Amino acid sequence: MNDERWMHEALTAAADAAAAGDVPVGAVVIRGDAMIAQASNRTIRDQDPTAHAEILAIRDAARALGRWRLDDCTLVVTLEPCAMCAGAAVLARMHRVVFGAWDEKAGMAGSVGDLLRHPRLNHQPEVVGGVLRDECGQVLSEFFRSRRAQR
Repeated sequence: MNDERWMHEALTAAADAAAAGDVPVGAVVIRGDAMIAQASNRTIRDQDPTAHAEILAIRDAARALGRWRLDDCTLVVTLEPCAMCAGAAVLARMHRVVFGAWDEKAGMAGSVGDLLRHPRLNHQPEVVGGVLRDECGQVLSEFFRSRRAQR
């Protein structure tokens, strides 16, 4: 697995979100050596609290493959998944979850809790955190610094 390569693709999606005024989080779903889906946050654009990059990428991957079980896929996302997105990855039976920046306020892959590896759930994906951590974190920091300056 070339996690850094795919994280760069997720960062491209995050840049699309930022350009549209949305929180710059991007996600891709990988199967083998192919990108099945790519998405960016759309919560602000769509006024939809569930329109996180991970959710949209998982939905698109399931549609593309014609099945809900993504047990041979990897989710790569620029920010540690929240409870909703971690839950979706577990329910999709995602094989791996790879993320960049840690989220000390909402992250559920070790920061606030660890839903992805909870021992009582029926599935625990392999989790790799901190891939291109600084680059992913910088994109978010710059976005929020710019938003604060606009106020």
